[in-house]
Amino acid sequence: MSPQGVPHGRLLLLDSASLYFRAFFGIPKTLTAPDGTAVNALRGILDFTSSLTTQYSPEAVVACWDDDWRPQWRVDLLDTYKTQRLDAAGEEADTTDGLLGPQVPLIAEAFGLLGIPVVGAADAEADDVIGTLAEAWDGPVDVVTGDRDLFQLVDDARDIRVLYVAKGVSKHDVVDNDWIRAKYGIDAADYVDFAVMRGDPSDGLPGVAGIGDKTGAVLLEEFGDLDGIAAAARDESSSIKPRVRQSLLDSGDYIAAARKVVAVRRDVCELPDLSGTPDTEAFTAFGERWGLGGVTERALKARDLP
Repeated sequence: MSPQGVPHGRLLLLDSASLYFRAFFGIPKTLTAPDGTAVNALRGILDFTSSLTTQYSPEAVVACWDDDWRPQWRVDLLDTYKTQRLDAAGEEADTTDGLLGPQVPLIAEAFGLLGIPVVGAADAEADDVIGTLAEAWDGPVDVVTGDRDLFQLVDDARDIRVLYVAKGVSKHDVVDNDWIRAKYGIDAADYVDFAVMRGDPSDGLPGVAGIGDKTGAVLLEEFGDLDGIAAAARDESSSIKPRVRQSLLDSGDYIAAARKVVAVRRDVCELPDLSGTPDTEAFTAFGERWGLGGVTERALKARDLP
């Protein structure tokens, strides 16, 4: 940690579930521990973290956790929120043949042995933890995720970026405001309103009928934000086309709720103790037990970087 009064170096915030799901589906399930337990997600997320730590040399790394992947308060606002991820019993559907679940506590244990705090918060998703820690950190921040909703955190003035791994960790995009403007024609500060209008079926967000990326960007450019767009929709003399105007008027309740659902919270936890160091002996034994091979050495080496 930086001495009091001295600006911090870079903080690397891991969207842990995003990364371990990516590792699980991107790395062969045939990678197993000596006892036959699948360890592809464990090995993958440790390699991802080692690679990014080596590349960006952060002062500190935090593994941000989904203590609640579908908080009830978000469901109360929008009952379709993440419903497509539920099974018939109303629980989170398992798309991993039961092979990922046993690895999740191992991933948390591995981070702990490496001196990387695992931080979650009651009634909050990892996104909310990330938003809170990025807000609290007095220094530059890199958010590692495959979730574009976290683009809303990008802030060039504070040097908050997203390392977007949708194309893979080795081919990740460094997302700043210029990247977002080139991609979508909006600023990062407008991303929540943009996402609300566009919708996202994977999160159960229906969006506003007839509004996609292009129309959403045009509306934000002309009217500023969803409040300005809503006011324009109520004005028949505005430039909004009749079909889009009616969709906006019909979607008023959805828009009001979805803005709260999409916006990440900034008040769910405190900064953890970031002074931890690896327990080399314990992590080496952990690596041997779970058949991590060269991942063990790479992870320890990355944590030893200045």
